[in-house]
Amino acid sequence: MTMELAVDIMRNLLQTGLLISVPILGTALVVGLAISFVQSITSLQEQTLTFVPKLVCVSLAIVLSANFILKTMTEFCISMFNLIPTMAQ
Repeated sequence: MTMELAVDIMRNLLQTGLLISVPILGTALVVGLAISFVQSITSLQEQTLTFVPKLVCVSLAIVLSANFILKTMTEFCISMFNLIPTMAQ
């Protein structure tokens, strides 16, 4: 396996991992900022007010993006399996 191939595999791995985590982390970020904004306006500092909505929204994001995540991971695995013969050279 050449150095270029190893770098390309690592680049694909990091890109795929980032692409898979964006829907979940983006949802948590948006919901967290919205709740934080509401808390600062109303002066409510209840901890469950931040945790429960974020948990519900992130769970919903996982369910809604599961098809995309599975498809992306499957495509990445297939491309890695297709690279196995070139690694032995």
